[in-house]
Amino acid sequence: FLQSLVSLLSSRNMLRLFQPSRALSLSTRCITAAPRAGVKATASVPKLSVATNFRPCLQPIKQVRLASSPARSAVFASLEEEARHLRPIGYWLAGTSTMVYSMVVIGGMTRLTRSGLSMVEWSPTGSLPPMTDAEWEAEFEKYKQYPEYKKLNVGMTVEEFKNIFWYEYSHRMWGRVTGLVYALPAAYFFWRGKLAPAMQRRILLIGGMIGTQGLIGWLMVKSGLEDHTMTEEPRVSPYRLALHLSSAFAIYGVMMWTAMDVMRLAATPAESILRSTAVTKLRRFAVSSTLAAAITIVSGAFVAGTGAGFIYNDFPFMGGNLLPEDMMEKVPMWKNFTENMGTVQFDHRVLATLTSLKVFALYAKGKKLALPPLASRALNATLGMVLLQYGLGVSTLMMCVPVSLGTLHQAGALALTSTLLWFTHTLRVNPGEALSVVRKMLRK
Repeated sequence: FLQSLVSLLSSRNMLRLFQPSRALSLSTRCITAAPRAGVKATASVPKLSVATNFRPCLQPIKQVRLASSPARSAVFASLEEEARHLRPIGYWLAGTSTMVYSMVVIGGMTRLTRSGLSMVEWSPTGSLPPMTDAEWEAEFEKYKQYPEYKKLNVGMTVEEFKNIFWYEYSHRMWGRVTGLVYALPAAYFFWRGKLAPAMQRRILLIGGMIGTQGLIGWLMVKSGLEDHTMTEEPRVSPYRLALHLSSAFAIYGVMMWTAMDVMRLAATPAESILRSTAVTKLRRFAVSSTLAAAITIVSGAFVAGTGAGFIYNDFPFMGGNLLPEDMMEKVPMWKNFTENMGTVQFDHRVLATLTSLKVFALYAKGKKLALPPLASRALNATLGMVLLQYGLGVSTLMMCVPVSLGTLHQAGALALTSTLLWFTHTLRVNPGEALSVVRKMLRK
């Protein structure tokens, strides 16, 4: 049995299954094995030492000898114990990433309803909302001191103020709840020693990003409270809005990727695919497609920050022309790509179209390969999502950005990011699949 296992682990195909990646790896080590009676001992024999995700996610399982039946049973018990400990961590990360997703959607609604500047003060811990009429009047008086009321909402009543206040208040408080839901289990896992150093660094990175996001959000709001001129429409800085939105997408992406790593959702392609360079090229193309989508999302943040979606509401032309008339009117020239509404919208149109074409090419390349079912489903979902998102974008523009479609378009951007990450993750080598092969060998 031991000779068969050594032959399996030393074969070229099996070594490919155990190929480590940067975030997900299976630890194999060579240690001395006890020779069977009557069998000449060799200097050393490769033996399997199982470690969990993230090199590892939990502490490594102790090395075991595979020469006896009790040792084989110990391997199964260790694998089952590993899965039992990993499951809560995966559920926690998946649930928190869902909360981040909803946070982005609420933020989109807050922006589109022009509610983001209704709260003019901020503290890390937050506070209770106004409860009495006197408290509402006091909060409203604070709002009336700032440009948005003076330039856009003169004559607004307290009841109308309440409507926009609750959007911003919900957005802020949901962010704090998300932070707590992330921080408390993380502290527990640290305290119980369930996270190895590599995983600890990842968890701390995400926690730091979540904490920083609140500060970025306030700096964005603060930029909209400043009275630059008495003629400009009060708006937050498009640069800070782009940073705030990009940071939210980054938090979600890292958290989702980490959850997929822990839950081992990646599907291992067949050996024939692993041995070819086609899957490697496909994965690189998927990564570049994800980056293209990320760039398009950032450009969309500048569309939102400048209000560029409210002009040139025809498609595919822009005011009857292929290019906006005032495309390069700002000086210096680079400001046209971040502050000129016509240019910003044109850039977003072009980037969205190129990203869609790139996803179409990704789909065509993927369908030429015999992908496993999970990867195939992820690829189909990516194609469907890019078609839906492009249609939502055109509809949102042509209908002059209604709140409902604008919110769906922002949610669709995150959904497309999710499917691209999912598909890219399925193309990674998953040690869990290799372990199932070893497990079958052990049961024999």
